[in-house]
Amino acid sequence: MQDNRDVLQTLKAELAFVEQGGYRNRARFPWRPSFVFEDSPTCINFDTKQERRPCSECLLMRFVPEDRKDLAYPCRHIPLNSSGDSVAHFYESGTEAELDAALRVWLRNKIAELEASDKAKGRSA
Repeated sequence: MQDNRDVLQTLKAELAFVEQGGYRNRARFPWRPSFVFEDSPTCINFDTKQERRPCSECLLMRFVPEDRKDLAYPCRHIPLNSSGDSVAHFYESGTEAELDAALRVWLRNKIAELEASDKAKGRSA
């Protein structure tokens, strides 16, 4: 199990990226939409000039359902709400605004959960 602090820092960085308009800024790949998590600096393969690392090494894998971990883009299957709607769900049947809202709420909730867990264990984030 990874240290909560590493995951917490990753989620905080992702939230900062989102809040700074990271996915709306399409300058990186203007010919296609941005992909949540994959087109973020929090992705282990973001801007890599070397061979891609396997997604299994990503800190976000702890949030991917077991039956989705072997898919090509497992982070697209992280449930973002209590209904189990994932990034992939919003790509298929939601709007960009709905995905953005769900992502922000999910990030804030996970950050709060990890901070509470660390506080209960006597660690500071």
